[in-house]
Amino acid sequence: MLLIPAIDLKDGHCVRLRQGEMEDATVFSEDPVAMARHWVDSGARRLHLVDLNGAFAGKPRNEAVIKAIVAEVGDEIPVQLGGGIRDLDIIERYLDDGVSYVIVGTAAVKNPGFLKDACTAFGGHIIVGLDAKDGKVATDGWSKMTGHDVVDLARKYEDYGVEGIIYTDIGRDGMLTGVNVDATVKLARALRIPVIASGGIATMDDIDALCAVEYEGIEAAITGRAIYQGTLDFAAAQARADELGG
Repeated sequence: MLLIPAIDLKDGHCVRLRQGEMEDATVFSEDPVAMARHWVDSGARRLHLVDLNGAFAGKPRNEAVIKAIVAEVGDEIPVQLGGGIRDLDIIERYLDDGVSYVIVGTAAVKNPGFLKDACTAFGGHIIVGLDAKDGKVATDGWSKMTGHDVVDLARKYEDYGVEGIIYTDIGRDGMLTGVNVDATVKLARALRIPVIASGGIATMDDIDALCAVEYEGIEAAITGRAIYQGTLDFAAAQARADELGG
């Protein structure tokens, strides 16, 4: 299983939120480029970037920092990016900058036609981020709940041709309370495309739990607060995941 360090960007800094609350942000680094280099040097094989300001504004807000990170590590590992992706021009610009995968979240729910167009124009580069609580999808930086069922939407997006689904349990994100393994497995079983788990990873026990269900179609897991606060050693965790993955 691939473990993907998260670099969440707010006002040019590397931060972590609790349950998506912008007012509850912890700054872990004022140099996100150096942080990206640190994770690559620690054995990361992919990076997960989120433009938090962009997610709330609906358009890019940390593009200069993102370009600098991609310039630093993009030739070595793939970089996936979400936050404020609302039109095809922005996707094209980020891909031209060297981003490998663009994550569409809110726009996928509100404008499925846009997602379908993105998959057609940029096949192989589009991932959908589904953020949910109690099985229902949230949008707009998690500030609005919808009545949409996660599995139903994911199946529709699979038909569009997305590369995979990032599934985040909002209630656990940034809380170090453990991954919602059951919900993640339920989603993975319903799909043919890979699922990336997100939200709640705290310790090596969570890595063990995810690796035990990797065969269900869970190919990767995003980790943030745990590797910044030190409850999980990233290099050791990736080594464990490689070992368990056989």
